[in-house]
Amino acid sequence: MTVFLLTFALFLLVVVAMALGYLLQRKTLAGSCGGLGELGIDKACDCDKPCEKQQKRLAKEKFWQDNKII
Repeated sequence: MTVFLLTFALFLLVVVAMALGYLLQRKTLAGSCGGLGELGIDKACDCDKPCEKQQKRLAKEKFWQDNKII
């Protein structure tokens, strides 16, 4: 049981350290190859009219961009 508790504490310590590193660096998550942006593709789907859910998301993002303070 002692080995289990020590192992659990070690894993918990590693997870907390990674979380603190992420919070302190304030970087966005990114893939190792840069994703579709490196290929010059703006969006993942190539449909002419996005679905209703995507349209709502885009409208919400546009609202936030239009009404930001800075």
